[in-house]
Amino acid sequence: MIVGVPKEIKNNEYRVAMTPAGVRQLVEQGHKVLVETNAGDGSRFTDEQYASAGARIVPTAADAWGAEMVVKVKEPIAVEYPFLRSDLLLFTFLHLAAEEALTKAMVDSGVTGIAYETVEAPDGSLPLLTPMSEVAGRMSIQVGAHFLERSHQGRGVLLGGVAGVSAANVVVIGGGVVGTNSAQMALGLGANVTILDTNLDRLRYLEHVLHGRLTTLASNSYNIAEVVRNADLVVGSVLVRGARAPRLVTREMISTMNPGSVVVDVAVDQGGCVETIHVTTHSDPTYIIDGVVHYGVANMPGAVPRTSTMALSNATLPYVLRLARLGAKDAMAKDPGLVKGLNTFEGHVTYKAVAEAFGMEFVAYEA
Repeated sequence: MIVGVPKEIKNNEYRVAMTPAGVRQLVEQGHKVLVETNAGDGSRFTDEQYASAGARIVPTAADAWGAEMVVKVKEPIAVEYPFLRSDLLLFTFLHLAAEEALTKAMVDSGVTGIAYETVEAPDGSLPLLTPMSEVAGRMSIQVGAHFLERSHQGRGVLLGGVAGVSAANVVVIGGGVVGTNSAQMALGLGANVTILDTNLDRLRYLEHVLHGRLTTLASNSYNIAEVVRNADLVVGSVLVRGARAPRLVTREMISTMNPGSVVVDVAVDQGGCVETIHVTTHSDPTYIIDGVVHYGVANMPGAVPRTSTMALSNATLPYVLRLARLGAKDAMAKDPGLVKGLNTFEGHVTYKAVAEAFGMEFVAYEA
């Protein structure tokens, strides 16, 4: 199969979908890999490294998109929509439930779109979302601490406090991969951490494995309102797989927070779980509503691209190899988890939550 790796062009997106090591494995198995020139620059992988691994370096995005399968990091943006076509397999993060225009473009083009974020492992976990969730969860505390500094319009609070001065209050909404990593980092810095989830067994597990100033609470509107009011940093980390994130933190709750408090909504690429959040970029990451600093960067791991690229490629490469060897239909026939990743196929939406988000027809894929 011919596999294309275009350069990511989303604002301040420095990741690349494949490392030279991944290219080498594909080439060794008899596949051809087209890498757009400078695609790896943001992650410090050079054209020479890709060429040495066996890739053909191509001069334009159109050349890379001309492959049979295109492997990306982020969803296509508007200028890439013309590259979508019915004989193309696109394997990338899609987050379609928050992207109506992209969903319609993919349906209209007939492209086969498999989304990293909804591919499932046999145990029901999300193996391709997990590494980026780990990165984003850990980053949420780094950026939260940064924007709590007074020079960035924050409260001027140090997360861990010092002797004689209270530590900051960090609220993490959602106890999944993002929330666990957020809590772990915040506890490591000495903050007071409250984590909320609807799954009591998950909260019991987190109490067992996380150590420090940790409080666990059942997630409901009353408890969220109570802890958000006194929070210095709120991290939104709620995931409904493939669907729009529920808005759990309301504008009214935000208005009760102290001026200079910070909200980091990691769920913003799925619409966000904070009512007042909207997508921002690394070049203009924050805005203020009711005195509260809001951080809504949808591609947080793009700020640490070398770590993120290697972590993502480690997870996606086995699937890329399988898709390249078997093709989409045969690969999905052998792996029901890949079927869960299929979002569009032959001009139809094949993921129910995406169809429901936009009132579009849902057509189940039959392997």
